[in-house]
Amino acid sequence: MASSSLPFLLLLLSFLLPSLIASSPTLQDPELVVQEVHSKLNASRRKLGFLSCNTGNPIDDCWRCDPNWEQNRQKLADCAIGFGKNAVGGRDGKIYVVTDSGDDDPVNPKPGTLRYAVIQEEPLWIIFARDMVIQLKEELIMNSFKTIDGRGASVHIANGPCITIQYVTNIIIHGIHIHDCKQGGNAMVRDSPRHYGWRTISDGDGVSIFGGSHVWVDHCSLSNCHDGLIDAIHGSTAITISNNYMTHHDKVMLLGHSDSYTQDKGMQVTIAFNHFGEGLVQRMPRCRHGYFHVVNNDYTHWEMYAIGGSASPTINSQGNRFLAPNDRFSKEVTKHEDAPETEWKNWNWRSEGDLMLNGAYFTPSGAGASSSYAKASSLGARPSSLVSSITSGSGALNCRKGSRC
Repeated sequence: MASSSLPFLLLLLSFLLPSLIASSPTLQDPELVVQEVHSKLNASRRKLGFLSCNTGNPIDDCWRCDPNWEQNRQKLADCAIGFGKNAVGGRDGKIYVVTDSGDDDPVNPKPGTLRYAVIQEEPLWIIFARDMVIQLKEELIMNSFKTIDGRGASVHIANGPCITIQYVTNIIIHGIHIHDCKQGGNAMVRDSPRHYGWRTISDGDGVSIFGGSHVWVDHCSLSNCHDGLIDAIHGSTAITISNNYMTHHDKVMLLGHSDSYTQDKGMQVTIAFNHFGEGLVQRMPRCRHGYFHVVNNDYTHWEMYAIGGSASPTINSQGNRFLAPNDRFSKEVTKHEDAPETEWKNWNWRSEGDLMLNGAYFTPSGAGASSSYAKASSLGARPSSLVSSITSGSGALNCRKGSRC
């Protein structure tokens, strides 16, 4: 009986699998994301008032007003917005406390170390027993459903290879100082308790997202890495990069592997409430192929340009503050790369409600307020005049137990 039903089951699966793959929650309906986050922004606005800790930043207003945040750490996972809003990290797992700042053995890490925590197969919410500087010997290859939560301590990942999110899902990186990241060598590295293998040389990114999905990087301070501060390539999607403070770096953020890598057409990234600060040169971000919503960020420094791209990405810039450098040849916010004007004039790039200072200007292109722009939206922008207050707490926070963060 069982053997006779097998062909029928295989036939049924052949019909069902394509529809199951097509309905994967990784790629979201941008219009639904817009509606959901609009409601969160409106809720934040309604709470604004005298002696209120609410700022109008819907991520921070979700958790920072709670003086008992330290007992309710995993509530943070419910506060994300934008395309990465479904990144739960280790919300449904145990709290893991890092007590050892060492990284002596990338293949057999000791319990108590950060590396031991991130390779485990079950969900974990990872926190730190004290202030520490973690100098990794090789890149930190994370397993799925993990949160690295630096609140309550000053945690630096520095002076070695940094964080790699490769072919995994549901990752939250929050409240960490990530700086002076270097390339990793050819080495044996473990990515789960059951598997380890040889790694080629890593790029030296602060956070490298490679084929990853449902990723949220929030309230980190990033600077001075060998390659990018945050790069997302090779089909990565469902990403929110928010409330970060980025300084002293050349190629800040690459989103999309190459012009020929068309799998990145499904990339959806929200870049919100970040402060792009002193010593930055370009790529804030540089985009390819996908949908990018750049909203309520503060751009106070760039040397070449702020936002660029190639291969016809859709870029929706809303409610940002752009302060151009004094160099009269670097006033343009945008850079259409690797294409003649006859081609890039059709790319959908829009500026809406942006504040342009010191001669800054944005070169729009494409179909104006078409549906293509709407699909690049993931939340409703606050007025650009409020960007300074919205981003005033960007970067890793000085959170202490028993008080508001």
